Amino acid sequence: QVQLVESGGGSVQAGGSLRLSCAASGRISSNLDLGWFRQAPGKEREFVAAIRWNGGSIVYAASVKGRFTISRDNTKNTMYLQMNSLKPEDTAVYYCAADPSGTYYYSLMRQYDYWGQGTQVTVSS
Repeated sequence: QVQLVESGGGSVQAGGSLRLSCAASGRISSNLDLGWFRQAPGKEREFVAAIRWNGGSIVYAASVKGRFTISRDNTKNTMYLQMNSLKPEDTAVYYCAADPSGTYYYSLMRQYDYWGQGTQVTVSS
């Protein structure tokens, strides 16, 4: 089992920045791929970004590319999402997720076995 805990959410004005963290604990395998998803009110959960277990591959959704940066520090078992130039449409609950399969189907929620509880990000105009 892997436990994931997000932190760093909050309320900011449009154009502002936030940095989310996702701390992993438990049985962490060496090939654990990680991802960020978000769910806005009344909408389905959607893919935001993913990073391979060794950081060798990083993928972003088109809506956040160029504004968000995903990274990880395996020595601290922590993943980050730096969010810049935030827009009101970025308002959502942000979830981190872990995929131990090694297949890296990064945008498919069903690939991720472990999920955090989510952290709220609110961007006002």
